[in-house]
Amino acid sequence: MLVIRNFIEFESYLGKELGVSKLHKITQEQIMKFADATIDHQWIHTDPVRAESEGPFKATIAHGYLTLSLIPYLWKQIVDVQNLKMEINYGIENLRFGQPVIVDSEVKLKAKLVSIANLRGVTKATIGAELEIIGQNKPAFKGEVVFLYHFEG
Repeated sequence: MLVIRNFIEFESYLGKELGVSKLHKITQEQIMKFADATIDHQWIHTDPVRAESEGPFKATIAHGYLTLSLIPYLWKQIVDVQNLKMEINYGIENLRFGQPVIVDSEVKLKAKLVSIANLRGVTKATIGAELEIIGQNKPAFKGEVVFLYHFEG
């Protein structure tokens, strides 16, 4: 895991790969909890029997937004940003879903520092984020995640 303590350290990784998270298995239980939390119970996500018989993937698939919601969890496995007053999820740019994540697939996040700026003491870091699906050629998604970091002192 990469440890970053301040803006200068962060800036030194500009244009570089930051690392890859551990594998995370997308389970039907996780899909169901996400469906309940978002009130999105479309059968392609929540009905394994129907998905197997009628669906194009012959199994349920994770919600695209479920895969996005894993970013903070997986990101913290790649980089430990220390000495913070506060960290804010600021946005997602240039996001494209490449292919669905079928239930019981394993995924991992790959991250690269695309840009970094010091905005009057607040660090704006844009991270190239790609969610790889084990055994697949195309990622689940690819885009840029923007974080704001308020470092101590």
